Amino acid sequence: MDKLDMELRLWEYIDGLSTTEEKSVVETLIRENAEWRALYQELLQTHQSLAAIDLEEPSMRFTKNVMEEIAKYQIAPAAKVYINQKIIWGIAAFFVLSILGFLVYGFGQIDWSAGNSNSVLSVDLGKVDYGKIFNSTVMNVFMMVNAVLGLMLFDRFLNSKRKRFYNAA
Repeated sequence: MDKLDMELRLWEYIDGLSTTEEKSVVETLIRENAEWRALYQELLQTHQSLAAIDLEEPSMRFTKNVMEEIAKYQIAPAAKVYINQKIIWGIAAFFVLSILGFLVYGFGQIDWSAGNSNSVLSVDLGKVDYGKIFNSTVMNVFMMVNAVLGLMLFDRFLNSKRKRFYNAA
């Protein structure tokens, strides 16, 4: 029997949680086995020292005191108040324009005269040269401009947060 199992059974015995059969077995082991007896004495001392500790209880008004202290501070306004709707619309417009730019450029690369009359779109999308789309100078410039605009937007966002932080302090 390992030490952890011994401790578990002894704690149950000390706390009075073991059954009568387990109690008699543990009492027999404590009487006859020196290792069990030493561990029992150690755990019994720990139990008695824990019982001697006087735990402080919070006052009856503890919850009310905490709530009154919290009420002294300014409560954060609703999200509509401090989120600038123009920024949200600007971000949405940026993404919509980016998607529309990709679509316009992609449709501009399709050879519409070589369509198949059996297809619903009359366009064989397997013949579209995606290499021309993503390797062209126009696409590279478009992606760089989008990256710079995104970084500028992120910078403005961080500056506004920093200004609010320093103004609040």
